[in-house]
Amino acid sequence: MRHVTVMALTGSLGMSFMFLVDAATLFWIGRLHDSKMMAAVGFAGNVLFFTLSAGIGMMIATVVLVSRNLGAGKREEARAQVTSALMIAFVLQSLFALLMWFFRDPILLWAGASGETLAIAETFLTITLLSLPAMVTGMVAAGVLRAVGDAKRSMYVTLVSGFVAMVLDPLVIVYWGLGVPGAAWVWGAARLGMAVAGLYYVIGVHNLAAKPDFSHARRMLPGFCLLALPLVLTQLSTPFGGYLLTSVMASYGEASVAAWAVVGRLYMLTFAGLFALAGAVGGIFGQNIGAKKWDRVESTFRDALIFCAVYTLGAWALLVLASSWVSVAFGVPAEGEHVIRAFAFSAGTVVFTGALFVSNVVFNSLQKPIWSTGFNWLRDGVVLWPLAILLGGWFGASGVVYAQGVAAILVGSLATYAAIRYMHSLKGERAVAVQNTQVEPI
Repeated sequence: MRHVTVMALTGSLGMSFMFLVDAATLFWIGRLHDSKMMAAVGFAGNVLFFTLSAGIGMMIATVVLVSRNLGAGKREEARAQVTSALMIAFVLQSLFALLMWFFRDPILLWAGASGETLAIAETFLTITLLSLPAMVTGMVAAGVLRAVGDAKRSMYVTLVSGFVAMVLDPLVIVYWGLGVPGAAWVWGAARLGMAVAGLYYVIGVHNLAAKPDFSHARRMLPGFCLLALPLVLTQLSTPFGGYLLTSVMASYGEASVAAWAVVGRLYMLTFAGLFALAGAVGGIFGQNIGAKKWDRVESTFRDALIFCAVYTLGAWALLVLASSWVSVAFGVPAEGEHVIRAFAFSAGTVVFTGALFVSNVVFNSLQKPIWSTGFNWLRDGVVLWPLAILLGGWFGASGVVYAQGVAAILVGSLATYAAIRYMHSLKGERAVAVQNTQVEPI
């Protein structure tokens, strides 16, 4: 439990600072008192969440591969995998950025952006897409540090991006008056800082990267993609669900979209510990599976769920107390304040989202990544949209927020049950295998 807590809390602080880049951007744009700018960043940020999710999927794939080899004592193979994973992730994310750039207009239009808001969102998206390769480099490097158990330096990698944003955002957005384009360039600087810090710690401190070997990367590519593809698809379900909810929210006006953009940042910032928890226990699962410590695999799952419940309760209480201040601080239009209140009221349901994250780590670590993909898309691609339409019809824009909570309860509970059953089935298989290998006494 101590290991889970330390890894998750240090990851939480680092992850919070990474999400702070996004939240700080919206905060300072709110100082300009222009709901169109806030809505534009909301639309563009929702699209960029797809790219972040793809990066998270590749980071998790790297953690799974590297942690297993480290747990099995194969350090040289782990070093080669780190270098190849960084190269593969850089190229794949660059191609993804290029694809997003070509289709940025229709994607934003389908999300509900129009007029001046659409033009501002396009500018923000075009600039920020340039920094995606740097972002995935920093994320994979932070994941490698977690795989080796260096929670402190993994936290430092993501702290860098937050500090850069905290210093540059007010200068660039407000003082120099560059507005949304300036905010996009700050994102680029923050991501570049994260990449440099990550590579320094992985290479300079841990010597955990071999010399680039294109033949090794080519051999590793099929296996990496086979593992990463379902992980990326799993991660992409969340922005897809957010994209659908944004399109529904757009029907309630720009004020509601601006408030929804704030909710998105609040969600990521407040519950960063749960996102960090998934990354933290991934390394713990991987090392113990590699070392054949099956009892620790089960106890890690239990302790992660306990951490998830305690963390969510604390964060929920803070949100309820701070909801009115948040609306004022971010300059949310009066017509959108009820969206913030609805989120604060229903935030306790995020505990089921955390349970889904932990269950997904179990599936990924135990060779069932397709199960993670299935549960995530059940929530975001099947359940979420009809719930948003139904509850939106009953409660207006607030109903769209409630739909997110109800979907989390339904699918999170189901995924947790499936993970427990799967681990119990493996435990039974191991018991039978041990029994079959026993020698009868003479």
